[in-house]
Amino acid sequence: MKKFIGVLVFRVFYMMMLMSLTMARFVVEKNSLTITSPDSIKGTHDSAVANFGVPQYGGSMAGTIVYPKENQKGCNEFDKISFHKNSAGGLPQFVLLDRGDCYFTLKVWNAEKAGASAVLVADDVDEQLITMDSSQDGGASAKFIENITIPSALITKDFGEKLKKAISGGDMVNVNLDWREAVPHPDERVEYELWSNSNDECGPKCNMLMEFVKDFKGAAQILEQGGYTLFTPHYITWYCPQAFTLSKQCKSQCINHGRYCAPDPEQDFSEGYEGKDVVVENLRQLCVFRVANETKKPWLWWDYVTDFQIRCPMKQKKYNKECADGVIKSLGLDTGKIEKCMGDPNADSDNSVLKEEQDAQVGKGSRGDVTILPTIVINNRQYRGKLDKGAVLKAICSGFQETTDPAVCLSGDIETNECLDNNGGCWQDKASNITACKDTFRGKVCQCPLVDGVQFTGDGYSHCTASGPGRCKINNGGCWKETRDGLTSSACVESMGDTCHCPHGFKGDGVKSCVDIDECKEKTACQCPECSCKNTWGDYECTCSGGLLYMKDHDTCISKSSSGARSAWTAFWISFVGLAMAAGGGYLVYKYRLRSYMDSEIRAIMAQYMPLDSQVEIATHSSENHA
Repeated sequence: MKKFIGVLVFRVFYMMMLMSLTMARFVVEKNSLTITSPDSIKGTHDSAVANFGVPQYGGSMAGTIVYPKENQKGCNEFDKISFHKNSAGGLPQFVLLDRGDCYFTLKVWNAEKAGASAVLVADDVDEQLITMDSSQDGGASAKFIENITIPSALITKDFGEKLKKAISGGDMVNVNLDWREAVPHPDERVEYELWSNSNDECGPKCNMLMEFVKDFKGAAQILEQGGYTLFTPHYITWYCPQAFTLSKQCKSQCINHGRYCAPDPEQDFSEGYEGKDVVVENLRQLCVFRVANETKKPWLWWDYVTDFQIRCPMKQKKYNKECADGVIKSLGLDTGKIEKCMGDPNADSDNSVLKEEQDAQVGKGSRGDVTILPTIVINNRQYRGKLDKGAVLKAICSGFQETTDPAVCLSGDIETNECLDNNGGCWQDKASNITACKDTFRGKVCQCPLVDGVQFTGDGYSHCTASGPGRCKINNGGCWKETRDGLTSSACVESMGDTCHCPHGFKGDGVKSCVDIDECKEKTACQCPECSCKNTWGDYECTCSGGLLYMKDHDTCISKSSSGARSAWTAFWISFVGLAMAAGGGYLVYKYRLRSYMDSEIRAIMAQYMPLDSQVEIATHSSENHA
């Protein structure tokens, strides 16, 4: 009786604390549902993604809708009905159920056990779509919630009636559920948050959270260390109504005089740990993240949280500062900095760290207020679905732009490699094991690859060719290449750009083939009278008759004997010397005649001013004639 009263008091107080959240803006996350047939109801509609199961983030599912004739609310097991595919290649079956009489999770679980690939729940009242959540009951329902692996969604009453009418009329209703744009991907880095709690005594949901953190730690640290994601942990706190700040309930569940509160772990004020113990540990975990982030190792938060869960559980009475400090020291973090970050929990003033957390709870943009624990927010969009490593990783990876997702997103846990089947229909060079098929989280893409620094170009489907420097080293740049008798000829020449040119002695397109040119037949070689031509692969051989030697550069034949060579050289030198002597003689004659001419000219000029002896009489006679 005492425990019952304690629980009752807790619930009354808890409801009063939640009154501060009555104006919270809760956003219903949706995915696209498209009816592809029949034409009478063809079109796209909204459906609200359930907060359990495994939504196929980043992907889509096609199937046919089945509305059972019995057990239409799905509250009982489908003993006589199977929703498995009728045959190989058949469409998956999506079961349509009515809302009411039992938990959403029970409906989906019964349908999944009967072979359903997905479940649509039709609302029973005309209202806006709501998020189907897992029950808070820690009894029988908790046993199957974790085992639900199919996606489910709520649809409006009106839309449900249209589906039922079409099915009852004999129509085959085909549908496509699409989650590809459920998470936005604005850039190459995904930002995500985990709103959690350090409390490990709150039942199935706490257990599920603890297991998730342990399982997801490895993937989270790989993503963070590689710079692919920016992760931030958060913790929800409430404030105590002003009228109750001095009450026993507030004092046991709150710090900083009622400003930051958490529910009692055991929902009983008379035993075990108190809510304020949870708030203090939440604050410590926030400060661990901040100090780790200052050391450029934010991923140490995952190590601290998982180690604290293992080493300091409430059941073993180790949920305290002493145990926490031991974990912190083992990770090499500064306990002094963490204590300074935490501040004084008894102070009658705001705590800057927890105040930021309360402000962050308020929705911004397309994100609603955070009111459910635990909650994951990916690129400012709240994740809906099972808190499971594969499911959450799938949702995070859908936040990357196509072809930018890291290798961890292509792990066997969440993805199959479509390139393994017929190379995804993309271009492939089997000889060099180069392919244009790239497996991404959303499926394969045909994209010409980058290999050893050399970029291939093309459409990715029918062809890809190496381009730029070094291209001839990879698959010969996509050009023709052939080897015969130890001699290799290639049409790839890097100095001639990205095109293929048949080498000298060949003709063709340079890509698929280069054919030997028959120089002998085309009379482009060995045209001298003494020449005899023989074609070879990529070249030719020319021989001369009469023991002559063929000179290829001049396309002529010369004697190759030593005497003939000497005679040829003698004739050459005689001719050369003769020409030299003729040139020398001509030069001497030229010099002699030029000198004689110059002498006569000089003598004539001097005679006018200085008569020579042989000219005396002539000069005197001339003078007498002028007297």
